[in-house]
Amino acid sequence: MDHFLYKKGALHAEDVAVRNIAAEVGTPFYCYSTATLTRHYQLFTQALDPMPHLVCFAIKSLSNIAVLKVLGNLGAGMDVVSGGEYQRALAAGVSGEKIVFSGVGKTQDEMRMALLGGIRQFNVESEAELLALSQVASFLDKIAPITIRVNPDVDAKTHEKIATGKKENKFGIPINRASEVYALAASLPGIDVIGIDVHIGSQLTDLAPFEEAYFKIAELTVRLREQGHNIRRLDLGGGLGIPYEKSNLPLPLPSDYGALIKRTLGHLGCEIEIEPGRLISGNAGILVSKVIYVKEGEGQDFLILDAAMNDLVRPSMYGAHHDIIPVQEAAIGAKTRPYDIVGPVCETGDTFAKARPLTDLTAGDLVAFRSAGAYGAVMASEYNSRPLIPEVLVHGHNFAVIRPRPTLEEMIARDRMPEWLSNES
Repeated sequence: MDHFLYKKGALHAEDVAVRNIAAEVGTPFYCYSTATLTRHYQLFTQALDPMPHLVCFAIKSLSNIAVLKVLGNLGAGMDVVSGGEYQRALAAGVSGEKIVFSGVGKTQDEMRMALLGGIRQFNVESEAELLALSQVASFLDKIAPITIRVNPDVDAKTHEKIATGKKENKFGIPINRASEVYALAASLPGIDVIGIDVHIGSQLTDLAPFEEAYFKIAELTVRLREQGHNIRRLDLGGGLGIPYEKSNLPLPLPSDYGALIKRTLGHLGCEIEIEPGRLISGNAGILVSKVIYVKEGEGQDFLILDAAMNDLVRPSMYGAHHDIIPVQEAAIGAKTRPYDIVGPVCETGDTFAKARPLTDLTAGDLVAFRSAGAYGAVMASEYNSRPLIPEVLVHGHNFAVIRPRPTLEEMIARDRMPEWLSNES
């Protein structure tokens, strides 16, 4: 469920007409719903009650600090994968003690930043990282709380580019080597082993891979405890999928996911962490764009929008589907025709959909891409020298621009001319 609904024929974000935002902000832009973010976060934390737990929002899915502030105010922790994301979490008012640092390539500068600024834990992904963290922590006279990310070799049955739990993926250590790596961690200065981390992939639409992985984690927890490790926290990652297409069969709900965690891991008495991103932010956002031209092709009509692959790369990168709807609701029974929906970037890959049925649209009409809140704005670029587009947050009857569109002059001014060129006539 989200809060982007038609009211009297006009698409609204909560209680704000989307066309009114477009008139003030210009297109294209991203729009996020506070009510949807709130509801989706609460579904996760309710699903884990009464187990001790922390829901850490995966900042990589949507990193605007206003969104992080909304979730932080609700009690969310944050899962970060870079020093920049760590600083964004702090800027949003989230304390370091509620920030989990994940990722395979943490630098020593990032480790130092988190140890000095406060950190809940590092999810360590390799022996090399473990040794580096011990060195940094010891130099600072700090103790680094860690989990070790294990790779359970479980097929998440998701897109190959977002699967992370198979043995050929770059993430974590093989689960069959866990004992020796935990023994190494326990021997190092500056390291406090507190738990286990696992994450098998993103956009999972079936609970079976989670169940397989979590049974392996339960067995590993018992074994590591027998070996003398005080395993008291389990970080289970994120990955629960959202319905990008209305035709999808019903997907598992957070309540189903919570029940699975309780059934497979509840007997261990561990604090549970989860790191959802997409399911909190995905349906909480839309991308709004304007039709520039309707072009008749050879047996196919093209809807050319002012949004492009640099604004929303998921269809080009993953072949991802987004429902695309008119901002002005079509009349009941109105005929549709197929459009190839494309952007203005000089790439054939700048295609959002092929032969997508829509009612007749003309230049100037507005359309909205649904379920665009996750991995939309965060993956945007300035390809073709197109400025990053605005982000807007709606709360009831109010909306605010939470990232403005830079001018062309501001974008170009970031470049610097070398002295030997600037002195040439």
